[in-house]
Amino acid sequence: MRHGFASAQTARDEVHSIMSADRPFAVQPAAYPPPGNLGEEAIKRELDAPDSRIDVGVAIVGGGPAGLACAIRLLQLLSEAPEVMQRLGEVPVAVIEKGKFCGAHNLSGAVMRPSGLQALFPDMDPSEWPTYGKVERDSVYWLHGPTSETLFNATPKTFQNHGNYVVSVAELSRWLSEKAEALGAYILTETAGQQLLVTDGAVRGVHSGDKGRSTRTDRAGNFEPGVDIVAKATVLADGPWGHLGRAAVEEFHLAEGREPQVWALGVKEVWSVRKPLDRVIHTLGWPLRPAAKWREFGGSWMYPMGKDKVSLGFVVGLGYTDATLSAHDLLQLFKTSTLVRDVLEGGERLAWGAKVIPEGGFWSIPKLSAPGMVLCGDTAGLVNVPYLKGIHYAIHSGIYAAETIFEQLSRDSADFTAYEERVKGSVIWQDLYAARNMRQPFERGFYAGSAIANLMVATGGSFPGGRWPNHPDADAPMVIGDRKDAYPQPDDKYIFDKLSSVYISGTSTRDDEPSHILVQQRVPRQVAETWRWMCPAAVYEIAENTPDDAEEVDVIVHSANCVQCGAITAKGGRLTPPEGGTGPTYTNT
Repeated sequence: MRHGFASAQTARDEVHSIMSADRPFAVQPAAYPPPGNLGEEAIKRELDAPDSRIDVGVAIVGGGPAGLACAIRLLQLLSEAPEVMQRLGEVPVAVIEKGKFCGAHNLSGAVMRPSGLQALFPDMDPSEWPTYGKVERDSVYWLHGPTSETLFNATPKTFQNHGNYVVSVAELSRWLSEKAEALGAYILTETAGQQLLVTDGAVRGVHSGDKGRSTRTDRAGNFEPGVDIVAKATVLADGPWGHLGRAAVEEFHLAEGREPQVWALGVKEVWSVRKPLDRVIHTLGWPLRPAAKWREFGGSWMYPMGKDKVSLGFVVGLGYTDATLSAHDLLQLFKTSTLVRDVLEGGERLAWGAKVIPEGGFWSIPKLSAPGMVLCGDTAGLVNVPYLKGIHYAIHSGIYAAETIFEQLSRDSADFTAYEERVKGSVIWQDLYAARNMRQPFERGFYAGSAIANLMVATGGSFPGGRWPNHPDADAPMVIGDRKDAYPQPDDKYIFDKLSSVYISGTSTRDDEPSHILVQQRVPRQVAETWRWMCPAAVYEIAENTPDDAEEVDVIVHSANCVQCGAITAKGGRLTPPEGGTGPTYTNT
């Protein structure tokens, strides 16, 4: 253990040395934090009067796989315990979802391990699941450039998917919401969880966001104030950058002694194609640069969605240092490769979207409960980055949360600490512990990182051991590099710009809706360029007529474009909940 920690400390020192040397114009976005205070904004410490609030049994924030699995499992248990169901009132289980429908804001690759759905629906045949079939073949390529690639002779263990299922997480969430409603869940769509209700050191539910606010008149004619939703138990499954999840972690000091969370941004497209793709494909290498100073870590995927559609995307870690890196444009560049063009030839783009992924791994998992509350799924950081898996962990965590809540509410207790013990005794903890140090070594560059990570895979995470640190993405010193010079120009056939992509995401937000994005609006150019290039939806713009040699610039925020991917939260700003019902309407991402 001592040897492993020493290695980690050496790695940290080397990385900071590499990042700092000969970079006099580097600026850390963390030095320009967003205005406001998360705790003051996101915590409500007094409950409304009983006649002006909604009382429910269990409030679940987030209509994704984790939250809906929790609702389904809890209602399965309650159906066999009518006396407990009766104690929870007229609305025993409420799911609070800010999108127009469950799944509207959900996006992932995704190849799903079946264990989660098997546990949730043990008597259901997999043919009834909303999938695009079982994976039969895998291929992994190293791309040397747009016209040159090497096929791995054997698929690395971390990319092996035989027996897993290709899914759209948006479709999966809609299907799960139907199952939850059939069991009696009350699903409140177009409802943002704006504040966590905390009294006497315990979570008592959530306060929903106002609707109908206007930048012109404050309250438009259709104004609806938010309301307290008071619950005996609260489940926070509000996604990787969840507003209430982060507020709970801060309020109850759940991340003390843990490593900071780090993130990646994934941009995805769905295409109709003329010929079926017969395998799952992943690529490494180009168009990312391997040098440690750029800290570019990520890769791509292409997954078959039946015989006539393909999902493809590009993921890049947000700890990079070139302000002009753009995940959206890297995906467009990736599509110029002969490997991809052969798949897409004659096809048509159907959908597009973007979302962040928590990549901190085992050492970044916070404490998973506080009085009256639990954290599930991506909100808790339950993602296995080397193996590209998270959906089944989300479902399992929702099941464990439901079982713990049912047991405790049956005893009139709001102590849910047993939930964490369930997670620690499960496949979630086992898998994430084995992969606990596989993401961090890539800060030393791709080649060194790959060598160390392969050792960890071969030894089940035992060597090199110890605890390797994470470095917050906003701490990366940003420089204005030349990454942007390689991006292709849109042709509206295979290559597309950001605004046309936002259009097909179905994003709908009123132009006069108050901005839900908090950033400093006068910052060094390096920070402004970081936000401008990073955002896949063209939300951030440097003011016109800004002199080319200006060291500080004004940032204009076009919040109506926002697809709520969450990347700004990782890189120096903060995303807060918009008005319920706004944002993208993903259907097959």
